Amino acid sequence: MTDCFKFIMPGSPEYIPTIRLTMGSIAATAGFDVEEIDDIKTAVGEACQLVFCHERDGYCKEYTLEVSIEEGKMEVKVINTSEETVEKTNKRCLDCPNEGELGKLLIRSLMDDVEVCCDENNKKTITMVKTKK
Repeated sequence: MTDCFKFIMPGSPEYIPTIRLTMGSIAATAGFDVEEIDDIKTAVGEACQLVFCHERDGYCKEYTLEVSIEEGKMEVKVINTSEETVEKTNKRCLDCPNEGELGKLLIRSLMDDVEVCCDENNKKTITMVKTKK
């Protein structure tokens, strides 16, 4: 049986800690060990920043996380679902258009399978899979 979760998040860096805690809780409930949980939390946080912030001039207004848990596997999709952007006001994020490649490298090092796609409007979807050891 597959358990599925869907979250619609505002495109704001202030909610990254909430997402990390939520993903950690889901992964722990699914039976991942502490190291795998940390990998998932870090990768999902980076993916969210890549979708709503990095390599962009403004934040996307909202994005969606879709999580599915199957026996021994967790898949997370982070999808830019917004047609609008919001001006960046957080000083920490003012230079983040240059940080996207580092985030992708980090995600690929932590997860077992990663796919980064852009549609014709340059809206990103990042799909990540972590399999229990």
